[in-house]
Amino acid sequence: MSGDGRIGDDGASAETLVCNGLNAATGSYLLPEIPTSVVSQLALGERLETSEREELRARYLALAGGIDYRAIDNVESGDLSQAGWGVVFAHDAPPSTREALRPLLDHRRAQASRVTDLYREYAGPDGHRPNETAGAFVARHGVAPGERANPAQMPYYLLLVGDPERIPYRFQYQIDVTRAVGRLHFDTDEEYARYADTVIASETGAGRPRSATFFGTRNADDVPTRKSSEFLVRPLAQRVGERVAGCDVRTVLAEDATKARLRAILGGDERPSLLFAAGHGVGFPNGDPRQRTHQGALLCQDWPGPVQWRTEIPHDFYMAADDVADDAHVEGMVAFFFACYGLGTPKHDDFTREAMGTPAEVAPYAFVGRLPQRLLGHPNGGALAVVGHVERAWGYSFSWPGVTDPSDSFSDSVCRLLNHLPVGAAVEPFNERYATLATELESEKENVAFGETPNSGKLSMFWTARNDARNYAVFGDPAVRLPGSR
Repeated sequence: MSGDGRIGDDGASAETLVCNGLNAATGSYLLPEIPTSVVSQLALGERLETSEREELRARYLALAGGIDYRAIDNVESGDLSQAGWGVVFAHDAPPSTREALRPLLDHRRAQASRVTDLYREYAGPDGHRPNETAGAFVARHGVAPGERANPAQMPYYLLLVGDPERIPYRFQYQIDVTRAVGRLHFDTDEEYARYADTVIASETGAGRPRSATFFGTRNADDVPTRKSSEFLVRPLAQRVGERVAGCDVRTVLAEDATKARLRAILGGDERPSLLFAAGHGVGFPNGDPRQRTHQGALLCQDWPGPVQWRTEIPHDFYMAADDVADDAHVEGMVAFFFACYGLGTPKHDDFTREAMGTPAEVAPYAFVGRLPQRLLGHPNGGALAVVGHVERAWGYSFSWPGVTDPSDSFSDSVCRLLNHLPVGAAVEPFNERYATLATELESEKENVAFGETPNSGKLSMFWTARNDARNYAVFGDPAVRLPGSR
């Protein structure tokens, strides 16, 4: 689930970083403690592409100057007729997928073309090509890398359609720096068609009262869930209650955060508009037959904790895709999962990818989590979007040395969602955090290159936190919003 960097208030460390997702095959944590000296060497060995580094720095400088980087001036990001909307298919996407999504594409075309034509389809030779970076893609379509989004050149909202082998997660992270990006990938065209119907029904039907449920486990003898319960879920619910007028806010914490209760929230009698869930995501070894179906499933309070339970984690302890019944009601929901692999899994370990010649494989191929797919492609009407983490999630998302309440990225994003901002624009605080941390890390590395003694604690902290912020992503159309505002 989360990482617990044992770093002092000054950013210096002596010791280790811990990422504590659960290996469901063994019952142990996913990773052993990692010496900060090792992590800092990974950070120093990394080489970002020049265009990527400059793009992140441009966003960081804009943020420091108080400039809204979401689009050029005088563009309302919540209005598709100003912000534009586009879809990016893999170059070899089957025509049947495009046709399954046709109702949604036509719906977005009408919205993005009310004033001028700000609708784009990138498919076939115009679509994403193998091994193409975000910088190369936008340049091929006449857009200068690093510039604020100009919808007349390329829409602000971009929906990627394809699995993360064809359109890599890395491409999604990069293009998300300057645009609001989401992804769809299902195994069947029927699921694409269901999702299209879900979005149109949500945007043309009646609104519903706003409600938000904050679900957080606090398992016995488990430091990560104690921290996420105390320092993320509880204060986040309090902030939303203070900042979002008229929203019914509920908390389900510790002993109440059972699998049975989560099942009632995800499609049962307690369905909210927005679900925020924090806890361990379960993982499986590369090649385990359960990895594709259960990786990223949400471990609940049913797990007795690492001291009392030291063997394989049974399905009874976690909420997976096959626990969402066919008659469940999840239509119109948005879910936000703070959990390891809660949104997806890369093929290679993202925390060593850039710095090692042969990074470890964590899965046979990159994939989207089955639980988000089940929620959005549900046969009874699906959810609108899932926001979650690709790879392992770390506690630096909400816990920073010397700062008592640093969860602004979460509270700002959740409040924007509940105030009916499109999901892609609502999660921009994570992109801002990514750009800030990336730029600070590059500055630290530059100091070392010019003779400064490396501070392994600070380097490892910035590197891990940057990767963590980068890997939050949207599954679903980035232009969807919670019902209730037209």
